[in-house]
Amino acid sequence: MSVRTAELIMGVFLLLASFGLMWNVISDDLTIGWVEGRGPGAGMWPFWLATGMALASVWTIVRWFQGTTPESRNEEPYIDPETVFMVGITIAAIFFLLVLTNIIGLYFSMMLFLLFYVKGIGRHSWPLTLSVVFGMPVAIYMLFEVALNKYLPRGLPFFENIFLHIDDFRYAIMS
Repeated sequence: MSVRTAELIMGVFLLLASFGLMWNVISDDLTIGWVEGRGPGAGMWPFWLATGMALASVWTIVRWFQGTTPESRNEEPYIDPETVFMVGITIAAIFFLLVLTNIIGLYFSMMLFLLFYVKGIGRHSWPLTLSVVFGMPVAIYMLFEVALNKYLPRGLPFFENIFLHIDDFRYAIMS
């Protein structure tokens, strides 16, 4: 697919999405205008933002037919094979992250994901890789489990027991 074709497809897709959003506001009987004594109706912003998006999409399509933008004349491939490969690798890595989350928990699967991505794909140094691999799970643990008191998936009982020891240590320090 060329850049030219991608621009047309995106303009048409966004135009149809805009019409869908506007139809959703109208079919749900949301007030598009001003409600006396209350302010804008519930459908005002979604409807008018979708209208603006539709107008921008129409303008993109018109300019595509006129060939006035560099993109509308560009016949080069939209995505090169290397980018397709990287997107495929990323999708596969995220899939394994999600699968492993149920088995070894989010924190350990995140560490493996980051190790693969930072060292394997990014080819960064070991000090940077290890600081990210250990720093991010600790930061997310501190944010969600300590500050927000929301527990993230911990995996099978063996891995959950590891976090019970970490939680016991944390509570011992805090009390």
